[in-house]
Amino acid sequence: MLAFTDERGRVAVAFTDRLGGVSSPPYAELSLAVPAQPADGCSVTALRAEVAENRARVSRAVTGGEEGDRLRTMRQVHGADVVYVGPVDDPLPAPDPEADALLTDRPGVVLSARAADCVPVLVGDGEAGVVAAVHAGRKGLVAGVVPRAVAALRQRGARRLTAWIGPHVCGRCYEVPASLRDDVAAAVPGTGAETSWGTPALDLGAGVRRQLEGAAGRELRVEVVSFEPCTVEDERFYSYRRQGTRSGRHAGLAWLRS
Repeated sequence: MLAFTDERGRVAVAFTDRLGGVSSPPYAELSLAVPAQPADGCSVTALRAEVAENRARVSRAVTGGEEGDRLRTMRQVHGADVVYVGPVDDPLPAPDPEADALLTDRPGVVLSARAADCVPVLVGDGEAGVVAAVHAGRKGLVAGVVPRAVAALRQRGARRLTAWIGPHVCGRCYEVPASLRDDVAAAVPGTGAETSWGTPALDLGAGVRRQLEGAAGRELRVEVVSFEPCTVEDERFYSYRRQGTRSGRHAGLAWLRS
């Protein structure tokens, strides 16, 4: 269920895998999102019930068994908008806010960035008491969602950030046309790569790292922690490139401890 966990001051983070849930095949077992285009024969009603139970299980796992769903999610659109999330007892927005980064300074709220090849990035300052969860796909990376999230954290007092880069498709597996690789690499240096079979590729994780390191300076320190298994190669995780519409979603989770 929790493939990786870490704590730095008041900030706690985790990355889920696909184990320990109730999702039926082909989404077995711990999918945390209802797919926009469900596989043939899948009931949307049943998928929603399974995702709700999976969210509750994950919420209990990261909050020490507290009942209720503490996860806060967003409708991810491969953009760069950052949305602030208030106290855990605030009414949940319906539908989820359209964004690719969530930020909070309130304890007990579990921010979630869901993925299935894109990069989940968790960023926080345990002393200042502020944290963000970021969904960084190819388009969002180019749009600047990572530096936008860092800037939002700085506005709320962050000075010593730790950033965790989570499971995503690696540069050896993310094949793209040469023109697309060149365009993205021009916008985000460090992303140009080559697949293991010698064709043009993108390394999104390297691009995220470069953007995080670029945010560091005299007024802001950034330490990068990596947990980066390739989602295409490692079947513990969901991968849209490997599974297509039969892929569920794992997540990066970030929250503040009281």
